Amino acid sequence: MAKKIRVLIGKPGLDGHDRGAKVVARALRDAGMEVVYTGLHRSPEEIVETAIQEDVDAIGLSVLSGAHMTLFPRVVEILREQGIDDIVVFGGGVIPDEDRLELLSKGISEIFVPGNGTKRTIEFLKARFGGESPVAGTSA
Repeated sequence: MAKKIRVLIGKPGLDGHDRGAKVVARALRDAGMEVVYTGLHRSPEEIVETAIQEDVDAIGLSVLSGAHMTLFPRVVEILREQGIDDIVVFGGGVIPDEDRLELLSKGISEIFVPGNGTKRTIEFLKARFGGESPVAGTSA
């Protein structure tokens, strides 16, 4: 039996809207992944500390407040400071197209925005970490 993908879903900063993060967390669980949800208003430091304690494979960050250009790269920076290079960081939320390339250049592996659908996130994680066909009825 293959190891389950472990994903931490974090809500950094002051953003108080977590509906999207909870939808993604549920979809990942339904796809057979283990999910840790940090809750609202976490600092990047708290998110990284939890990710280390929970031995996750990936961190998914959700921001709707516009602070993604500061908060997402800070999580990657803290991981690097700790010598951790095997945790994939991806993000989602209301993120303008013009910010996507800059975030990718700063170590964020992928950006998901409203309308992408959770299937795309599941496919991304399963492709990154191996396993069975990403989603039943689709090809990788």
